[in-house]
Amino acid sequence: MNCEILICPVCGGALAEQGRSLRCGAGHCFDLAKEGYVNLLTGSKPADARGDSKEAARCRRDFLNKGWYAPLRDALTARFAGRRGALLDLCCGEGWYTAALAALPGLEVWGFDLSREMVRLAAKRNAGLNLFVANLARIPVRDAAFDWATLLFAPFQEKELLRVLKPGGRLVLAVPGRRHLYGLKQAVYDRPYENDEALPRTERLRLVETVRAAGRITLRSREDIQAVFRMTPYYYRSSPADRAKLDALETLETEIEFVIAEYEKSPAL
Repeated sequence: MNCEILICPVCGGALAEQGRSLRCGAGHCFDLAKEGYVNLLTGSKPADARGDSKEAARCRRDFLNKGWYAPLRDALTARFAGRRGALLDLCCGEGWYTAALAALPGLEVWGFDLSREMVRLAAKRNAGLNLFVANLARIPVRDAAFDWATLLFAPFQEKELLRVLKPGGRLVLAVPGRRHLYGLKQAVYDRPYENDEALPRTERLRLVETVRAAGRITLRSREDIQAVFRMTPYYYRSSPADRAKLDALETLETEIEFVIAEYEKSPAL
């Protein structure tokens, strides 16, 4: 692992690789997992109790591996084709998009997630990825370390984004489009609604461009239907009665739609 970008989450000092560990000058030590990632979470709460569970992580991996969200992946890789520099994939999940970006020449790709299982699965995708477990609210990387950042369906932390991006650096984020998974909502809710496509409010990042990626998918197994449901906030907000409607489905046809927005950090910041 290239640890030059990482900092100690305890004291903020630089980290250096020593054997199978990363250590700072103050003696704080973090072991590298056999898959190659490092856990940089602090606190007494066990790492496996934070973020998505092992079941949720594997469910997401299996769903994305089937290519259902290929329009978003392909739009992202087309956007970054020919670009060079260090890229941080914030809240990278199990690494499906991260690995696709890492396959592009010219990019040095980093990714992190709060869920250790997500990061472990991401590490198994591509041995060339630089991966760590961390909290989005306090990312253990140097200031102005990245030329690019990606944020897919994750909370927007403007202060940290500004800190980790270089002056003139770019953020590419994705939010659900208006008709994303509308067929799922029709199957579950009596009054389905469209998404608002709200982009995050920011005063210090300039919106450069927005584009759309869309398609239509037909899920033909209960496993895939439940998987896509679990990947949405609807899973936690729906009543047992609404969940039961989805349990009865054997096929689900739905639109998928994504809004991709690119922002620039002012060169003066």
